[in-house]
Amino acid sequence: MTTGTLTKKFVPAWWLPDGHSQTLWRKFSPPATISQRRQRIELKDGDFIDVDWASAAEIEHSPDKTIVFILHGLCGCSSSPYIVALQSLLNANGIASLAMNFRGCSGEFNRLARAYHSGVSEDVEEVFGKILEQYPEHNYVFVGYSLGANVLLKWLGEIQAHPRIKKAVAVSTPFSLENCSKAMLKGASRFYGSYFVRRLLSDFNAKQKHFEATDKAEQAQQIKDLGAAQNIATIWEFDDKITAPLHGFTGAEDYYRKCSSLGFLDAIGSETLLIQSLNDPLIPGNSIPDSKMLAPQVKLQLTQKGGHVGFISGNSGNWLEQTILTFIQA
Repeated sequence: MTTGTLTKKFVPAWWLPDGHSQTLWRKFSPPATISQRRQRIELKDGDFIDVDWASAAEIEHSPDKTIVFILHGLCGCSSSPYIVALQSLLNANGIASLAMNFRGCSGEFNRLARAYHSGVSEDVEEVFGKILEQYPEHNYVFVGYSLGANVLLKWLGEIQAHPRIKKAVAVSTPFSLENCSKAMLKGASRFYGSYFVRRLLSDFNAKQKHFEATDKAEQAQQIKDLGAAQNIATIWEFDDKITAPLHGFTGAEDYYRKCSSLGFLDAIGSETLLIQSLNDPLIPGNSIPDSKMLAPQVKLQLTQKGGHVGFISGNSGNWLEQTILTFIQA
């Protein structure tokens, strides 16, 4: 299902026929390399967020004074393969871009016990405000992947429209956090759930040890008050016992209900493209929105195949990045 012909039809590479192979190839294939310039954004709560600009493209000479603002997925960062692939293509077209690392994702522990989650739209709002102060005459296009896509769509629905935001793209969005969390409790999707839990718990435990070792007693106590984490085995349990209470929610269901982007899609005022695959192993079909749930400015490009942030075609050039570029330049 496609709501408009924006690019050629996606045809997966013959050696990546299913959703799992598409997903894993994107994650584990050797990424391109780019030069990035880091900028630290100080937040009003005393924490910080690092953004990484693609160094090659000159901001002042970017076509139509465009800056592409990119948000990564769960356990990702500005050097994730899909981020680097997009920034590389934007560089080749002279388009300026920056990738925002969520709290604690830039290779350095953030200063507070709180971290990031699928609904941290307030952090995007604050960082965008700081970037806008630097470049008030530029136009902005936002691109979000997976968790970052959910955060982006939630934020766009909250602000509804902004004169400087011209377009947005959301790739492989977990529109219903509850449905996606439940999907990772069964079948082959349990593999992904187990992987994410291991990564999240590792980061969580390392952060607690860091706070204890650096004499940040108050922050260490906030983490300790959440209770023992060694028995957590699923994403649902992690969100219920750690994510939710650490960020002001009463539990996983409360967090999922308030942060799922599904409830914000009809309020989005910016021209937005949703790129989604039906064989995404992390996002079940019952999470994909019906066209009636979308604002007029929001278009859904739904492919039969592509996996999760995969969309690797057998043709030269990556279909996903080319589709995003075509949408930006249209």
